[in-house]
Amino acid sequence: MSRETFQYLCSRVQPVMEKQDTTFRLCVPLQQRVAIALWKLATNSDYRSIGHLFGVSRSTACKCLKDFCSAVEDVLMPEVIKTPVASTLREMADYFENRWGLPQCVGAIDGSHIPILAPQEYHTEYFNRKGWYSIILHAVIDGKGLFWDVFAGLPGSMHDARVLRKLGLWNMAEQRLFPGEARNICD
Repeated sequence: MSRETFQYLCSRVQPVMEKQDTTFRLCVPLQQRVAIALWKLATNSDYRSIGHLFGVSRSTACKCLKDFCSAVEDVLMPEVIKTPVASTLREMADYFENRWGLPQCVGAIDGSHIPILAPQEYHTEYFNRKGWYSIILHAVIDGKGLFWDVFAGLPGSMHDARVLRKLGLWNMAEQRLFPGEARNICD
């Protein structure tokens, strides 16, 4: 990651992540907190190693990651990942048809299992069909490969069709994407 990109991320998440020093202790500086989170996301090192590397406790390293992910979700995600409006959907459908030959398609949907440690409560719900504990990451991309819907967190045992219906994308597709519009394709 370039220094400019790192500084950009720090400046964008600063309003949400910045902490104040107290009379009892100094806070971990914002840049260090962002660096800890990025290091964890890039390397998947354990918190003990990250804590040792950055001179903080394991719990502080974990908190930095959680705070950073929440800040990205609150600040950056709404700017980058937006549910398309009707005019955008029409452009997306036209692009899909022209580029890929798929009429009336505005996105490709897929899911992925993210490994987790089994939670204490309801651990069986997180045991997936592949034989390990996970949460589901569900995403939709347009014809250019840009995300326009992302969700993570449902238990790994859920079937893909149930995930689709539970997240409301199915209802949105029926009601807003192409309401009342039908097209005869190859009879």
